[in-house]
Amino acid sequence: MDITEQIPTEEQTISELLATLHDALAQYLHPDDDRQVREILEEAREQKASQSNVFHLNPMLFGLQTAQIAMEEIGLRREGVLAIILYSCQAHTRHTLEEITERFGEGVAQIIHGLDRVQGLYKKSPAVESENFRNLLISFAEDMRVILIMIADRVNLMRQIRDTDMVEEKLRVSEEASYLYAPLAHKLGLYKLKSELEDLSLKYLEHDAYYMIKDKLNATKRSRDAYIERFIRPIEEKLHEAGLKFHMKGRTKSIHSIWQKMKKQKCGFEGIYDLFAIRIIIDAPLEKEKMQCWQTFSIITDMYQPNPKRMRDWLSVPKSNGYESLHITVLGPESKWVEVQIRTERMDEVAERGLAAHWRYKGIKGDSGIDEWLSNIRSALESNDDLQMMDQFKMDLYEDEVFVFTPKGDLFKFPKGATILDFAYHIHSNVGNRCVGGRINDRLVPVREPLHSGDTVEILTSNNQKPKQDWLSIVKTSRAKSKIRLALKETQVKDGLFAKEMLERKFKNKKVEMDEATMSHLIRKLGFKETRDFYKQLADEKLDPNEVIEKYIEIRNIENGNVPQVSTRSAEEFNYENPDEQYTRLNDDVLVIDRNLKGIDYQLAKCCNPIYGDNIFGFVTVNGGIKVHRADCPNAPELRRRFGYRIVKAKWSGKGSSQYAITLRVVGNDDIGIVNNITSIISKDEKIVMRSINIDSHDGLFGGILVVQLDDTSRLEALIKKIRTVKGVKQVERL
Repeated sequence: MDITEQIPTEEQTISELLATLHDALAQYLHPDDDRQVREILEEAREQKASQSNVFHLNPMLFGLQTAQIAMEEIGLRREGVLAIILYSCQAHTRHTLEEITERFGEGVAQIIHGLDRVQGLYKKSPAVESENFRNLLISFAEDMRVILIMIADRVNLMRQIRDTDMVEEKLRVSEEASYLYAPLAHKLGLYKLKSELEDLSLKYLEHDAYYMIKDKLNATKRSRDAYIERFIRPIEEKLHEAGLKFHMKGRTKSIHSIWQKMKKQKCGFEGIYDLFAIRIIIDAPLEKEKMQCWQTFSIITDMYQPNPKRMRDWLSVPKSNGYESLHITVLGPESKWVEVQIRTERMDEVAERGLAAHWRYKGIKGDSGIDEWLSNIRSALESNDDLQMMDQFKMDLYEDEVFVFTPKGDLFKFPKGATILDFAYHIHSNVGNRCVGGRINDRLVPVREPLHSGDTVEILTSNNQKPKQDWLSIVKTSRAKSKIRLALKETQVKDGLFAKEMLERKFKNKKVEMDEATMSHLIRKLGFKETRDFYKQLADEKLDPNEVIEKYIEIRNIENGNVPQVSTRSAEEFNYENPDEQYTRLNDDVLVIDRNLKGIDYQLAKCCNPIYGDNIFGFVTVNGGIKVHRADCPNAPELRRRFGYRIVKAKWSGKGSSQYAITLRVVGNDDIGIVNNITSIISKDEKIVMRSINIDSHDGLFGGILVVQLDDTSRLEALIKKIRTVKGVKQVERL
C-alpha cells in the first residue's frame, strides 16, 4: 500500500506519535536515530507493512502505540522504544541483526533477538497458563526489557480490540492477559497495568459481570466519596492534634478484585463491604516508626470500633518477604466496615516496589531467585537506569532448572542434568519402561541425552523394551528412580507368575491336579525358603518343570494320593468381590493413545465406564496417568473447556478377551414374571455374565439396576434390543 493511500487519520496519528516519542527521548537519542527510524518506517510502508493484522490493526501504528506505553507507563528509554518500533517493521524489511547492531547498537539488536526467541516459544503452542511457562519466558527472554515490552504490547492490544468482531481471538488474548501477562506485570511491580489487564480481561470474558459491577460502582461513587470524606475528616483532626506528619488516600478496589471476592464469598455486590480501603502513610523517622504506627492505631480504634477478627499485625513481626503494615477493619459511620492500612513512608516504599512483597501479599508466589531479581529490575526502572545491569541478575537465576516442551506444547520443569529417560517417566511409568530414545527438536537422541531449556521432546517406545538396572544411574529425578525400581521389581514378579502359569499348564496337560499344600511341601523339600525363589528358578530355566511334576507325584503318592480338592471357582469368586482388580488383569484389548503409542498404562474412567467399541478419548491426569473417557461422557464438555491441552486422542485398535462391567437401568410395568424374563435373556447368552440386579417396585412400576459383564458395544447393543422386546419394559438405558 502506497503511503498516499493510507487512511489520513492513521498517517496523522503515526506522525504525532513519532513526534511525541522523539520529544520525550530527545536527550537519549543518538544523532542519526531519527533519520534512520524514518527510513525504516518508509521502507516498511513500501513493503506493505501497513496492511492490517488479524484484528485489522495497522502493525506500524500498533508498534508506535506500544512504544508509547512502554516509555510513559513502564519507563523504557531509547533502546527499548527503538526495538519496539523496528520489531513492528521487521516482517516487512530485510535488516539482519548485524545491520541493526551497526545502525542502532548492540542493546537494540539484543532486545529484538529476545523478542524473536520468545515468539518462537509461542509457536510451540504452549500451555501458557502454567507457572512453568512464566518462568521459562523470563529465563528465555535474555533481556528483561523483552518481558516489559510484551506486557506493554498486550496492554495496547487489550485496549484496541474492544469493538473487534474476531470473537474467538479476542477471548484467547483476554485469557492470556489474565493468566500470563497480569501475573508478570504484578511480579514486576507494574500494578496499574496489572489492574488494567485484569479489568479488561474480565470485561471481554465476562461482559455481564464487568458492567454489573461497573454500573453499581458508578451509581455509588458520589455517596462513597462522601462517606470516605466523613470517615477520614475526624481522623485527620486527631492525627494533626497528636503532631503526626502523614497523608491519607482512599482507593476503590478494581472491578476484577471485587468480582473475585464476590465469587469467593458467594455473595452479590451488596455483600462486599470493603469496596475501598483507607491508607494512612506516616512520615516518621526510623526509630519512631512502630511507636507512631501504634499511636495512629490507638487513635483510630478509640474513634471507631475495631473488628478483632480482621486485625493483621505485620508490624511486630513482618512477613518473611519484608512486608510491614498494620491492617485493621473498623465500624465507621452508618455501621459500615472500613479497612484501614497504617504504615510509614519507608514501609510503603518496600510494599510498593521492593522485595517482591506486594505480589506475594496478594497470593502470587514465585521462586526465591526470581524475587530478588525482579525487585532489582523494578528499582532500576524507577531510577531510569538503562537496564544494562539486568544481565548480571540472569546469570545464576535458572542454573538448577530446565524447562522443556512436549510436542503438543505442554511444559515441564526438570532439574539440570535430567535426561530423555526422566522426561519419559514424567509422562507415564509405562512410557518410561518402554523408552528406547527420543527426538529433541526433531533430532534422534538416546535415553541418556540431557535436556536443555526450550527443547521440544518426543519419546520413542518399543513393546520389546524393558527397564534395565543401569537406568538408575541415567536418571536424575527421584520420581524416575522410584518408578524404575518398581518396574524392575514388577518384572521379577511377572516372570515368576509366568513360570507359575507355565507349570500349571503342564500339570493340566498331564491331567495332574495341583494342590497348593502339596506344592508348598515340594518347594520346601527342594530347598527353597521362598516360593518366589522357586518360580524364579523355573523362569530362568534352572529347574526342569517335568522333573518338578514327577517329584510332585511322588510326594502326593506318599500322602496316599489324598489330594485336597480346591474349588475351581475360588479365584473367580475372589475377583467377583474385587471386580476392579479383575478387570486390570483381564484387560488385554489394545488401545492406541495419542501419536500411535500402544501399551501405555491407562485406566477406564468410572464416570462413564467405556468399553471396547465406544468412541473414546484420553485425559492426562495430574499424576501423569491417562484416564480413558467415552466421547459422550457427561464430564467431557467441562474437561475440553478447562483442560483442552490435556486431552489426547485414543481409539480401540485390537480386540482381546477383555470383559467390562456395564450398568443398565430398566424401567417397566411390575408384571408377574417380568424380572424372570429379563434375567432369562441374560443367562441364555454365554458371553454375558450377570453381576448383580437390584429392583425397586412402586405403584405398579419397577426400576431395576442391572450390572452385567460383557466384552464390547455390539454385544451390549444386542442385549439392550433383546431386553426392550420383553413385554412390559418401557425403557432401557446405559448408565
